[in-house]
Amino acid sequence: MLISLSLGEPDFNAPDFVKEACKQAVDDNYSHYPPVNGYGELREAICHKFKRDNDLVYTPDQIVVSTGAKQTISNIVYALVNPGDEVLLPAPFWVSYAAMVQLAGGVPVIIPTQIENDFKITPSQLEAAITP
Repeated sequence: MLISLSLGEPDFNAPDFVKEACKQAVDDNYSHYPPVNGYGELREAICHKFKRDNDLVYTPDQIVVSTGAKQTISNIVYALVNPGDEVLLPAPFWVSYAAMVQLAGGVPVIIPTQIENDFKITPSQLEAAITP
């Protein structure tokens, strides 16, 4: 059995309405770095989508738009991990995750997972990995 742990890239082409929106964004000079937390209009649209599709209520100040999961995870690690903190990492994981923890001064604690559990940690694994 072969399991692909490659890029989390979409397996479809961008829809035409997305392509047109991108072209319009260039014409409207959305060609500079955005605000760190993302454009306000986009965060408002995300709030609307969550309410409409999921009946979840958020405000734009609760939404952050980033360039990808690794950037977001990195930002979270640097904001939350203090020197000496242990960070549990179910394996397999992107090789950069342990490095992010180390750069923040933390200590990666690797928890191996099994295909039989769909690569999810078990409660006993979690309990065994937590230290004082």
